[in-house]
Amino acid sequence: MTSSKIASGVIATLGLAAASLFDAAPAAAQATGCEQIQKLLAERQAIVASLNSSSRSKQKLTPAQACSTLGRLVGNGNAALKFASANQDWCQIPASFVDGLKVDNDKAAGIRNNACNAVKQQAAMQKRAQQQAQQQGGGNPFGGADSITGGSLRIPQGAL
Repeated sequence: MTSSKIASGVIATLGLAAASLFDAAPAAAQATGCEQIQKLLAERQAIVASLNSSSRSKQKLTPAQACSTLGRLVGNGNAALKFASANQDWCQIPASFVDGLKVDNDKAAGIRNNACNAVKQQAAMQKRAQQQAQQQGGGNPFGGADSITGGSLRIPQGAL
């Protein structure tokens, strides 16, 4: 999957979902620790905004950048889910909000997995190319001489 497809997939699945999650958040969180969900959601919105801006820019995200950024998004979603589930009653967090956040985070995790797999595949292909280059002499003009002369080339000793 290319980085532009990853970025457009992120925007399609997360852009609207993040906006709907903010609308579903409790309007006035209780002052006894419930503001943590607001901080997590603000961080989540910033991550989604950075993904949106990078998809609109001329320089698209590389798979490694997408993997990293989506990893942060999924980590944030996991923290938000943990907090929301543990404090759902105390902070009056609607069940629909928690369910929406879970669906959104699962989609982000799937996209992140695709991006990270692309990074792994790219690294494996580069490693194979380096190994092949080394086996073929790798740019050394004398690298293939062993097969022609039957041995290594010796450098003359003494004055020339």
